[in-house]
Amino acid sequence: MSLSDPIGDMLARIKNAQSRMHKVVKLPSSKFKFKIAEVLKEEGYIIDFKVNEIENKYILEINLKYNYGSPVINSIERVSRPGRRIFSSAESLPKINNGLGIAIVSTPKGVMTDINARKQKVGGEIICKVF
Repeated sequence: MSLSDPIGDMLARIKNAQSRMHKVVKLPSSKFKFKIAEVLKEEGYIIDFKVNEIENKYILEINLKYNYGSPVINSIERVSRPGRRIFSSAESLPKINNGLGIAIVSTPKGVMTDINARKQKVGGEIICKVF
């Protein structure tokens, strides 16, 4: 099965798993999804993640985080889509909920949060918003 938007699929799986209060979500792995999971872990939105190989297929396993029974991720939504890419310079990167949330940005220096991109003065493609 081919997906036209694997990152959108990843975000939808995380959102659906948290609405059903699952502890772990499993999805097909890629280097880009791995980098997004790294950013989510660094920012404290997930507990941990790992990549398992099952029958020559790599599976990304994400351990979701909850705070007193409610999901830590209130909303996670895709910004840049395959049909409409959204790019931004370092100065015009959006602040998510007045700085309480993050935007995950793909820059020439790697995948990072909007805060780190502003510090390093690099722009890029806005992948998603997390709050």
